[in-house]
Amino acid sequence: MSGVELTDVTGAGDGRDRAMTESVQNETGAPLLQVDDLQVEFVTRDGVARAVNGVSYSVGAGETLAVLGESGSGKSVTAQAVMGILDTPPGRITGGRVLYRGEDLLTMPEEARRKIRGRKIAMIFQDALSALNPVFSVGWQLGEMFRVHEGMSKKDSLKKAVELMERVRIPAAKERVNDYPHQFSGGMRQRIMIAMALALEPDLIIADEPTTALDVTVQAQVMELLAELQAEYRMGLILITHDLGVVADVADKIAVMYAGRIVETAPVHELYARPAHPYTKGLLKSIPRLDQKGRDLYAIKGLPPSLLHIPDGCAFNPRCEAATDRCRTELPLLQPVLDEDGADLAGRRSACHFWKETLRG
Repeated sequence: MSGVELTDVTGAGDGRDRAMTESVQNETGAPLLQVDDLQVEFVTRDGVARAVNGVSYSVGAGETLAVLGESGSGKSVTAQAVMGILDTPPGRITGGRVLYRGEDLLTMPEEARRKIRGRKIAMIFQDALSALNPVFSVGWQLGEMFRVHEGMSKKDSLKKAVELMERVRIPAAKERVNDYPHQFSGGMRQRIMIAMALALEPDLIIADEPTTALDVTVQAQVMELLAELQAEYRMGLILITHDLGVVADVADKIAVMYAGRIVETAPVHELYARPAHPYTKGLLKSIPRLDQKGRDLYAIKGLPPSLLHIPDGCAFNPRCEAATDRCRTELPLLQPVLDEDGADLAGRRSACHFWKETLRG
């Protein structure tokens, strides 16, 4: 777990968080993926939307990083920038680096990057029905990975497709390999997306809301399957979600995003036990609990800010019950969370001026 380290580099002159990241990496070895001060914006008719504002994190082999936050926080845009599938225009990367095994994907020729995409870094999309081509059978689409990257024949690639479908526990794979996406249930389509991502045994998988629109039982099955396959292949996994319940049993560390920035990072169990940012605290309070039957669910007041007009200071200050004048004027940096003796709490970070009070509360 200690090999996953995250920082949010805000401001060109601030190198403290980067130094902390490099220190951990020197101890644990080079990460599979290192995102460093990534910045992404979208040019719209109404102005420039700052979707990602200096996000940094790294993931090693066999580690799971969960990225949490409400819709519009920048989770998926960060993943798209990493994969090189950002819609350009209107999107554009304005700064930062994305290093895969030390090589910057952002400066790499497209032909070279295409060889990494799918083979070394794969992605599971949140809407399997939209991601799969409706006019081709699932076997043809799974086999395409082997035909394009491995030069396999149609016959051999179809055999590999059956093997993959069996690996992700799709019943009667041989009989169903020529079926089309609409002939599968939502849970089975998501398993096909997982099989497609696993086809070439990548080093890293980015799973973008992989359990969206699935019922609770199927969600649990999909997450269990992902965890099992990750352990078997020792892959790095970035799990993007807004559902804290989904990641509780599978993540090593969590990064919480808000308005394009990481506002808190922590080992999963410590974050659940003692959040150090008011936004994280609000997310946790909004989880339904069995001992609160009959009560109204807690909801964070207000809405996330427009990325065209991010508030000054802490972006969360208009919704924060503990905000002060300092929060409205001074941008908080992601800083170490310390114990009462001043020791670093297992790499915990919070972008809150008053993290001590939040942690105690």
